[in-house]
Parts: sequence; C-alpha cells; structure tokens
Amino acid sequence: MNYADSDRAQELADRAHELMEEVVLPIERERPGGMGISSGTVAELREAAREYDVYAPQIAEEYGGMGESFRDALPVFEEAGRSLLGAVAMRVDAPDEGNMHLLELAGDDLQKETYLEPLVKGELSSGFSMTEPLQGAGSDPKMIQTTAEKEGDEWVIDGHKWWTSNGVEADVLIVLARTDPDAHPYEGCSLFLVPAEADGVEVVRDVPHMGGETLGASHAEILYENVRVPEEHLLGELNQGFTHAQERLGPARLTHCMRFSGMAQRALDIAKAYTSEREGFGSTLSDKQSLRYRIADAETRLHVARTAIRDAADRIAAGEEARIPVSMCKVFTANVTQEAIDLAVQCCGANGIGKDLPLAEFYQSVRKFRIVDGADEVHRRVIARDAFEDVPNEELEALTRFGDPNTRREGGH
Repeated sequence: MNYADSDRAQELADRAHELMEEVVLPIERERPGGMGISSGTVAELREAAREYDVYAPQIAEEYGGMGESFRDALPVFEEAGRSLLGAVAMRVDAPDEGNMHLLELAGDDLQKETYLEPLVKGELSSGFSMTEPLQGAGSDPKMIQTTAEKEGDEWVIDGHKWWTSNGVEADVLIVLARTDPDAHPYEGCSLFLVPAEADGVEVVRDVPHMGGETLGASHAEILYENVRVPEEHLLGELNQGFTHAQERLGPARLTHCMRFSGMAQRALDIAKAYTSEREGFGSTLSDKQSLRYRIADAETRLHVARTAIRDAADRIAAGEEARIPVSMCKVFTANVTQEAIDLAVQCCGANGIGKDLPLAEFYQSVRKFRIVDGADEVHRRVIARDAFEDVPNEELEALTRFGDPNTRREGGH
C-alpha cells in the first residue's frame, strides 16, 4: 500500500526495511524460539541501525538522534514492529521512546544532559511509574494515591506503583505524584525524575506477566517510601504532571499503533507464506476461499488502521492535541492487530503456537496492547463522550410525541 508519506519518510522507511531484512530478521531467525536476547546482541543491533542511518530518528540531533519530524519518523516505527528486535535496534522501543520524548519536551538543560542524552545512546534505561495497584490510579488516573510533599529544597515521595515497564532494569524512574491535595488531580499532580538507587525506592518484584521472553521486559511493582529528591528533579511545571503525561502518551500511543501494525503485517505475511505451501484436502490452504476472504478482511482492516494513524499524526504535527483521533486509533488498531495475529496463528496450526515462528510471541505481546496506554474501555469512553457532546436534537422534530399531535400535514404538507 502507498500512503501519503513524504519523500523523506519513505526514504527512512526504505532504510529501516533494509536493516530489518539484512540484519534484524536474520538474527531473529537464528535464535531458538523464546530465547532471551543478550546485551551484546542489543549493542550489535544498535550499531547496525547507526550504520543504516535509522537510529533514534525521532530525537533531535543535539541529543543524539536524527532530528526527523514525528510524522516522517512514524513509518520507521512500523518497520521496526515487524520483529520484537526491531524497535530495540532503532531505539524506538517503549517505554524509553516515550520517556525520551517527554524529557525532550519538558526537561531542562541539566535534565536533558543527565538523562536524555544517555538514554538516546542506550547507556541508561528508564521507567514511567504512574499506574498503582487497586484502589489506586489505573484506568481512572484521578484515583492517584502517591504523594510528593515539599520539605525545604527537597521533594519527599511516598507511594506504591506497579506495572512500571522496565522498572527492574531502570536507572531512572519518572514518577507521577500528587503535589496539591486540594486541587483536582488533573491540576494537582507533578512528575519527578527519581534515580532508581535513591534511598526508599524498593523494587518489590517483576510482576509475572504474559510474554516478554525475548526482550526480558519487566513490569515492576515499586514502593516509594520517604524518597527524597532535590527540587531540580521536578520534571516540567509544578502541578502540570497530567498535562505533561498527555504530551507523552498521545504520540506514544501512535508509535505503539505503528509498531503493532508492523507486527500484524508480518504475521499476515507469515500466514500467507505458510498457507501457500501447506496442503490439505486436495489443495493448498491458500486456495480455500473462506481462508482467503479472512486474510482479505484482515488486510483491509489493517490498511484502515494504518491510514487512520497517519491522519492522527498529521493532526499532531499541525499542532492539534488530536485526543479523539488518537483514542480512535488506539482502540481500533489494538483490536485489528490482535485479530490479524490471532488469524495468523490459526492459519499456521501447530506451527502457529510453536516458537520456530515468531507468531506465538507476537500473540502474547499484542494482547496487552488492548490494556496498556489506556484500556479499550477508557478510549471508548473518551470517544463516546465526544460523540454525545453536541447531539443534533433537530433531527427528531418530525416525530410524534404523546399528547403532542403531529401537525406536519397542516396546510397540505
């Protein structure tokens, strides 16, 4: 499919495709299924991404990236999503990618020097610590319980977080906490940069979870008990934590969509290759009409998702918040990609659930996409609220109501 990508975006996508075909996918295919990736292999992949000139395209050059616009860099995320190793190679991997974006937007010069530049180089790892166990903040972030109180020239943080992606490995944690208990949470929370080795930070455990074998990705439960950080560790404006978080989450949701759409496309490609070779009941599986139609439907829905993602990205590039289009992309793409990968698993039968092919790990990875970065229900709530905001009641003027005779025919009409 051809999309309305600029020449520069297509050039970047072509280079990313070459990296995937010539380096990333061969390394992936050489590894036994389900085997974790070593730090040495990560370094090898990132060096290759630099050589192909597709390393951290979304970050400004002054911080170690390529300085590409968000819209032009977006197709790189899609190419990267074709393998679990792709995003790590090109340094467009979550959660570091979103955290780097946040630091670039909200960080001061010292914070960028201390954290952003090493993150871009891959010398540091980060976690975004917002979600809390029940009854704390989750799908309803207004329920946040973690607090930060000012004492002299320090902030004292107390709270209980979990599902902090990369939390076990993180060198620095971005923590959302209440800083004004009397204000609405959207106007009374702030973000803080907390070194993982700070006194009072206790990584309780890596929450057991679905998938993650290849990258060894953790989702940590973390206690913050009397954690003291200097006042200069406030990230962005005081009491504007939710605003800054939204600045991070909007683009991050779209990059997630692109990565998973790339994964779904590869899954369908594997399914088409497998069914074209596998024979059963007198012909190849790809000759079975019902299967061909299911593949056709999956390809169609994936095309619609990829088009919608680009539309939302164009709106963000034009300076819009694009909250509704982003929510639409998130919930639609999450379901489309899950269905496509599930179909690919089914098409490949036992080879779909085995790990000689990447489909089983894709399947585990994609299911969480309907929960992370806002569950389906949260985004549908946002979309529905907007849909019912300005209901055109005049459309019902012609209806007859009890006790109010319809007089439309008066005067011969």
